[in-house]
Amino acid sequence: MGAGLDSEDQQGGPDLFVPAARMESSWAGRGALHVVALGMRWEVGTEVPEGSGNSQVSLVAPGFVRLVGGDSPCSGSVEVHDRDQWKAVCHSHFDDKAAEVVCRELQCGTALSVHGAAQLGEGAGPVWDRELQCVGNESILSFCPWGAPNNKACTHSNGTHVTCTQYTGFRLVNGSTACEGRVEVEVLGTWGMLCASRWDLSDAHVLCRHLGCGFAESIPGGGHFGRGTGPVWRDSFHCDGTEAHLGQCPVTALGASPCSQENVAAVICSARPMPLRLVGGGSRCDGRVEVFQHGTWGRILDEQWDMQEASVVCRQLQCGEAEAAYTPVRAEQGRGPVGLHGVQCAGQEADLSLCNTSLPESTLAAGVMEDVGVVCQGSRRVRLVDGTGRCAGRVEIYYQGRWGTVCDDAWDLADAAVVCHQLGCGGAVEAAGSARFGEGSGQIWLDGVNCSGAEAALWDCPAEAWGQHDCRHKEDAGVICSEFMALRLENSDGCSGRLQVFYNGIWGSVCSNSMTTETVSLVCKELGCGNEGGLETDSSYAKLSGIMWLDHVECGKSNSSFWQCPSAPWHPQSCDDRREETNITCNDREKIRTVGGKDGCSGRVEIWHRGAWGTLCDNAWDMRDAEVACRQLGCGPAVYALGQAAAGEGTGPMWLMECRGTEMSLQDCWAQPGDSGACQHKTDAAVLCSDPPRGRPTTSSERLSVPVVICIILGALLCLLLALLAGQVRSARAQRRGSGRAGEPFPEAVYEEIAYSLAWEKQARFSLSEHLFSLPPPSLSFQMSLSCPEVTQQMAMMMLGRFLTLGRILSLGRGTGKCPGHQRKEMGARMQSQLHVVGGSMRDGEPVDMVQQ
Repeated sequence: MGAGLDSEDQQGGPDLFVPAARMESSWAGRGALHVVALGMRWEVGTEVPEGSGNSQVSLVAPGFVRLVGGDSPCSGSVEVHDRDQWKAVCHSHFDDKAAEVVCRELQCGTALSVHGAAQLGEGAGPVWDRELQCVGNESILSFCPWGAPNNKACTHSNGTHVTCTQYTGFRLVNGSTACEGRVEVEVLGTWGMLCASRWDLSDAHVLCRHLGCGFAESIPGGGHFGRGTGPVWRDSFHCDGTEAHLGQCPVTALGASPCSQENVAAVICSARPMPLRLVGGGSRCDGRVEVFQHGTWGRILDEQWDMQEASVVCRQLQCGEAEAAYTPVRAEQGRGPVGLHGVQCAGQEADLSLCNTSLPESTLAAGVMEDVGVVCQGSRRVRLVDGTGRCAGRVEIYYQGRWGTVCDDAWDLADAAVVCHQLGCGGAVEAAGSARFGEGSGQIWLDGVNCSGAEAALWDCPAEAWGQHDCRHKEDAGVICSEFMALRLENSDGCSGRLQVFYNGIWGSVCSNSMTTETVSLVCKELGCGNEGGLETDSSYAKLSGIMWLDHVECGKSNSSFWQCPSAPWHPQSCDDRREETNITCNDREKIRTVGGKDGCSGRVEIWHRGAWGTLCDNAWDMRDAEVACRQLGCGPAVYALGQAAAGEGTGPMWLMECRGTEMSLQDCWAQPGDSGACQHKTDAAVLCSDPPRGRPTTSSERLSVPVVICIILGALLCLLLALLAGQVRSARAQRRGSGRAGEPFPEAVYEEIAYSLAWEKQARFSLSEHLFSLPPPSLSFQMSLSCPEVTQQMAMMMLGRFLTLGRILSLGRGTGKCPGHQRKEMGARMQSQLHVVGGSMRDGEPVDMVQQ
């Protein structure tokens, strides 16, 4: 929170996540709760008959409840710690009073919204079967009574989602009525004024509506309602006007300049709720028309609704000129009571009550009466989507009740500057084109935009007529504004290194002065790197170079986001000593795992982001992505990139990811949330890496890579071919000698022995699968060179020597007929004792060529 708010340390305050080794809790003893914490056993609660529904349990131990899977530690699905497990809480077992207690226990303020968690996707793990019966004033959730197990079926698909806000009160002071005055905000029990530096009509509309004061008529400045006392919050609300509570709007405070008590926010509301409203649209200035009569809202039905009536409605709501009068489609028609039948206006009236109207009990005119709606000029809005913040992304315009994009033809910094100023995001840093932030859908509203940079809104710039264009969505325009902020730890794993923020188009470091453990914790949570971390500084003096954006970042327990933390104003040289540079190592750097495989190097790929495990969509999942996953897992090269939930369907959020293959982790790759239509858990990606998990011993056969195996097989085949050829050559030579010496029955040359060494100097063994080759190398009088690895060369030489020797002997038999019996037996004995021929055998004293067999 802004300056002036001191965090209060509560003794025994809850930690969101408590290591299992330090705390064990279980329900036991028919309602009594036993807790083992830090080596001490506590027993609290009372023993009551099971199923009485009046079990009163008191747990004075941290970490009983948490919120997971939300945008911050103060929003998410409710889980309680029971029997050494975190269990989801069913929505039917939880109410608004319990939500207030949860937010109070987590020091997150008050409950802003409570709803079912079905839209978050199904989770994993057990579900709590008890019903909480909180009064609403309990300090921690475990003080609430709980009932007997509920028979109603409950799963993660109907769990509970709670959003808390630290803004616990709003009021207008020092005005003539309760609906005008200086804006004051209560933060966790402390009232203070709100700085006016970013206060605008959209924020004021939300506040007036929340206070039951209609809409904002003006936002006077310059201390219009006098000087106040107390702290001045530097928080900036960024509402679009549709929110029901200021706590629902994005908030920033980081880098905000100090604010004086003369520059505080103020508003003058319309003082009473309007008797007219528009519902079902994208803003307060478009939608179906309803009128407030006799304490209830009623529909207006008409058969001839046109621009005259629409103009009166827009004028009464102070929403500018009317752009369209329409009849809602059947799906958007109301279901409540009817307030008016038939309205006839001239178009100049200041109020719809001045037109000719008929009450519901009046006689209906001939024709079909239907609901009516209007679109006013004040409904036009602009937004940036699919960036990583509200000040960067694809430009979209809300016009005539529909969102559409802008073509990048002639799109430049002047056009981008108008968008940034319109959104309160500072100046333009980059005018992006070619669907830099992804392709939009639906209508393309503007083309050929040509702003000067001074216009108040993008639709005030010269451009083609609405909806007239010659573009496709691959040409959607985008913007990066100077107020766009991002956070990173500068290291390959993304969870350790130098702390840097992106601001005004440049990355800069953060100084460590006044750095708190809460700040370190929020950084790690913001990056999805766990809930805690360690702060490291450099002890050696050296002058820093580059941008140093921030100093004195002081996050407290009430801050749910790093961007809400107070700090010194933005300055490019906030510090210049290397000892002041912030380095953080988060406690959860392992952000990837495999599930459903045989080991840690195979299975469904899951990544950890913002406190939840999610899966990857198999769209575009290929070997490059798999290589990065295997590298991050500490495994060998990828063997397969699998899809279609090959390792089973996962749960949680889904991500589209695309890698170049050289990244050190999947977090370094391009990624975006998976579209719910194209990406479902039946398309979860999986991977098979070549190496087993770390710590398992590997055999020599497992260490052989695929190229080496292929090379060995090819070498063996080549050796076999050479041996057959050599045999044929020897046979032909022997036949020629036999024909030349017909008178000599056994030429001496035929019995000449090949040089052979009986002393083996070295025995080489090569293992492939079941050790197919295990041959000692003979001494050969020639060398053989192959292009395969050395192991294949040696094997080829051994096999060639064996086959040449065998072929020489076989040539003897084929060239001269059968040898004399005593010579044949002598030859067989010699070969058995000296040549343990692998691949050959002796049959009836004759050597037999196994290849020919």
